[in-house]
Amino acid sequence: MKKLNYLLVLLTLVSFSYYGNSQTVVKKSDSKVSETNKVEVYYFHNTRRCATCNAVEDVTKAALEEYYPEQMKSGEITFQSLNLEEDTGETVARELGVSGQTLLIILNGKKKDLTNDAFMYAKTKPEKLKEKVNKVISSAFN
Repeated sequence: MKKLNYLLVLLTLVSFSYYGNSQTVVKKSDSKVSETNKVEVYYFHNTRRCATCNAVEDVTKAALEEYYPEQMKSGEITFQSLNLEEDTGETVARELGVSGQTLLIILNGKKKDLTNDAFMYAKTKPEKLKEKVNKVISSAFN
């Protein structure tokens, strides 16, 4: 049964990347990226979402609330979940050079794409995704 679940997760990930829904293209120079200490976390998704898609958002938010509650309150860290099929999501995605479902962290003017890790771990090993998010963000505060 575990092998079957593993195989289904693997096939899902492969199909996402093959059919282009989760392919991410991040341009190197964008007007939206600023050189500040503020950390911006974006999760871009489509209207129709699977359990893993929802888990990526839930686990990412949980990580931010667990590790950085004060920075979230003060606005040093922000989180936005944006639907790529709505005007706002489409506009922000275009500004950031995102072309599909993406978990993106912007800190110190640099982008870090955690999409692959997010889809690999959100459902099966959420603590591992939380650790990845924490590791990327902690570098901004050290």
